[in-house]
Amino acid sequence: MNEDEAIDRRTLLTAAAAVAVTGRLDVSAGHAQQAVPNTTGTDPAKVKAPPNATDCHMHIYDPRFAESNPRPGQNPKNATVSDYRLLQKRTGTTRVVVVQPRNYATDNRVTVDALKQLGASARGVAVVHPTITDAELKGLNDAGIRGIRFSLGGANAVVTWEMVEPLSKRINELGWHVQFNLDGDDIFAHADLLRRLPSPTVFDHLGHPTLPAGIDHPSHAVLRGLLDKGRTWIKLSGAYSNSKIGPPDYPESTKTAQAFVKAAPERLVWGSDWPHPSEQNRTLPDDALLFDLLAVWAPDEATRKRILVDNPESLYVFAKSV
Repeated sequence: MNEDEAIDRRTLLTAAAAVAVTGRLDVSAGHAQQAVPNTTGTDPAKVKAPPNATDCHMHIYDPRFAESNPRPGQNPKNATVSDYRLLQKRTGTTRVVVVQPRNYATDNRVTVDALKQLGASARGVAVVHPTITDAELKGLNDAGIRGIRFSLGGANAVVTWEMVEPLSKRINELGWHVQFNLDGDDIFAHADLLRRLPSPTVFDHLGHPTLPAGIDHPSHAVLRGLLDKGRTWIKLSGAYSNSKIGPPDYPESTKTAQAFVKAAPERLVWGSDWPHPSEQNRTLPDDALLFDLLAVWAPDEATRKRILVDNPESLYVFAKSV
């Protein structure tokens, strides 16, 4: 039995033993390597990433660019492109989607600069206002932007619900999507709007189902309905923000993720959420553990390849893998 088969067998057994409640991943093996900022641990992930595996959700914070919307307690340091490349060595991912942090509001220079550094292996998601010109949108498209994000919770949001539909119509012409960082209550409250948007939609961090209800929260049914229409995607990310019990199992997140994997594996992507801005005043997660957790959420190797490679190629328009 080779290493990959052993991993698959172990994760299948773990899932069969109800990992959503009691299973555990052994992350003690492997060889330590250079420490990565904004994460815990140094061991590499034990689940082998397929070629062109994509981290579809991370952020760059670069001190060369001033933060116009600083967030106390959520302003990671040492979170540049060079820092992130160290994380790629731990997880084995080689493609990446850089998501504009809220700290920089609609000044997307930090994200565009990161895309330039990362080259053809990177795509981006920007934050914009309706005042943006068509020429500016074209410039962002040429730089590798493939979507716009609406992070609408909290007092320091820089976008509003009133901006969503007009911008969805405009960016749909570019083949972009609208990405949402919303909690479950907001998804349910705005279900009618979300259903009528012309552009594809993407929901961050498992859709943030309200706990302890989780998949029994009415927002989950809304997302399932959107998934069934074939133009919505869910990010398997943010395990720590969707679990009160926490590591190493993140059981509430695991239950939600497994439900999505069972329902629509062709509409899922994975993301690290490095450098974990929401966790800066807490214990930072172990990114190798988060990557290995995907093997519990999706025990089948072909399904993981779809989530890590095939789906991102479709959503973010990466070159097709051979």
